[in-house]
Amino acid sequence: MERNLKNVLVISFGFLLLFTAYGGLQSLQQSSLHSEEGLGVASLSVVYAALILSSMFLPPILIKKLGCKWTIAGSMCCYIAFSLGNFYASWYTLIPTSVILGLGGAPLWSAKCTYLTIAGNSYAEKAGKNGKDIINQYFGVFFLIFQSSGIWGNLISSLIFSQASNKVEISEENLACCGAYDCMTDTTNNTGSAEPSNSLIYTLLGIYTASGVLAVLLIVVFLDQIKPDQAETEKEILEKPSFWSTFLATFQHLKDKRQCLLIPLTMYSGFEQGFLSGDYTKTYVTCALGIHYVGYAMICFSAVNSLCSLLFGKISQFTGRKLLFALATVTNIACIIALLLWKPHPKQLAVFFVFPALWGLSDAIWQTQTNGLYGILFEKHKEAAFANYRLWESFGFVIAFGYSTKLQVYIKLYILLSVLVLSMVMYGAVEYLEAKSSPGTPTATKKENIGPLTQETHT
Repeated sequence: MERNLKNVLVISFGFLLLFTAYGGLQSLQQSSLHSEEGLGVASLSVVYAALILSSMFLPPILIKKLGCKWTIAGSMCCYIAFSLGNFYASWYTLIPTSVILGLGGAPLWSAKCTYLTIAGNSYAEKAGKNGKDIINQYFGVFFLIFQSSGIWGNLISSLIFSQASNKVEISEENLACCGAYDCMTDTTNNTGSAEPSNSLIYTLLGIYTASGVLAVLLIVVFLDQIKPDQAETEKEILEKPSFWSTFLATFQHLKDKRQCLLIPLTMYSGFEQGFLSGDYTKTYVTCALGIHYVGYAMICFSAVNSLCSLLFGKISQFTGRKLLFALATVTNIACIIALLLWKPHPKQLAVFFVFPALWGLSDAIWQTQTNGLYGILFEKHKEAAFANYRLWESFGFVIAFGYSTKLQVYIKLYILLSVLVLSMVMYGAVEYLEAKSSPGTPTATKKENIGPLTQETHT
């Protein structure tokens, strides 16, 4: 048990170090670091597009060839490449390193899941315990540690950028360009915190790169290889169909009417996350307060998201998923309408943090309940179902980041509102079909082993 737990902690802290760097960088890509000519959002679009391709065929191939330990270490190096690409940010450095990161994302998460599953089954077999219970415990430890990465990465960026001495008073004329009716200009030139100096940017990137390198070293030095007597277990987990059969199964699953009806809801998850990390941080926070507040705003989102994911995962068995989806819908609609009406001003400091907090509450529901819904509805075809989940959510990210620099914020908010309303109408149709097909079966049941899949869709 001690040896297995040590390996779980090594993987957990390795991911914590890696995503402390990547999470902080992702929050800053559009809002401040590379907002010129849409380079930041273009790089994020490429990341998710590459992730779609990667998730279809790379994970089983790499894990079979390299094993879990070296797949994790190698995939982490892809993230370090992205950090290095930011040192000299241009279309010729960021776009290729974004492709590399996207290709490394799916094998990283798959190898982590495979390793924890093998470790859990191995210990359960020796101890005479239920394998599913041990695996759930291991994933619980992992996500408890991993989910705090959003807090640390954003805290580092805010503390470093708050050292800038070039803070100036924001004119009312420049503030008029903040918010829903933005002027489609580079907000970093209009704000009270001018673009940070190169020395501060290099300091931040140096810390992020070092964090990634430490993550790789932690895995290489302290993570045990999978033992030979576990080969059969590994073989069972990795016995997946070929790329083409997986690819075809993913699209054949669209013959299921319920899967088609869930596409807008799944894409909305990408839309809403893309809006917060891209548009809100740029046109509200950076524009009206300055770059050094971006991290603090995203800390509110990450902290509330983590707490609510845990909370809603527990209470969903009592409330049912319909009530939670209704809560998320009402909260998001209220935020969208408020963002359309609100003119951000530095004097209203608290309001800048209320929106990410409420957004975190909604996102926690979208993530936990949509994953749970897929697991319950498509229990016999989970692989094809979750492949669709990853595919359509990633498309949502790609579209949201793709039109980010082309449209004014109020148009994006109307798009977000429209997709949300469409999502809920179609989700209602799914619930109606389920109730009609099995009137005696409760739909609120939550599968115990769905939890670990929640974060699979996040790069």
